[in-house]
Amino acid sequence: MNTTTLERPDTASAMGFEQLQAFLFAEARALDDRDWDTWLTFYHKDCPFWMPAWDDYDTLTEDPQNEMSLMFYPNKQGIEDRVFRIKTDRSSATSLPEPRTNHYLSGIEVLSREGSEIKLRFNWQTLSYRYSKTDQHWGTSFYTIDTSGPKPQITDKKVVLKNDHIHHVIDVYHT
Repeated sequence: MNTTTLERPDTASAMGFEQLQAFLFAEARALDDRDWDTWLTFYHKDCPFWMPAWDDYDTLTEDPQNEMSLMFYPNKQGIEDRVFRIKTDRSSATSLPEPRTNHYLSGIEVLSREGSEIKLRFNWQTLSYRYSKTDQHWGTSFYTIDTSGPKPQITDKKVVLKNDHIHHVIDVYHT
């Protein structure tokens, strides 16, 4: 698909379903290709990235500031810091080789469109290969996308990991 179709629609209603789908696929492809610099361009500077945890009552936590989360970055600076640590091996959670991942997206659903803002949800599955072992993660993501700029950007990202019994650290490339 020509990347110019992702360029600046005047309103959220001008961004069609195929363009939204292409946007989501391009973000996933950047993760699978470990193209960190491109992946970061999908995020607005104020975008929180949150993966809530499941509590003892099988309920998702609701407050990332005061309750346990599997992952929480309050804005893009936190996401950029995580990418820096991945790229420079400055994290105990990152070890070489980085896992090879493959993301599958399905059930893309537009929840609302208002002005230049689109809220959507979709299901995902990520296969991750490392140390001769394949792991799988799956869940549902909720995005808010702003289409007012030269390129659509994610302004809010919530990732619900459905298989939260994990054997190792979960990271941004698993989502």
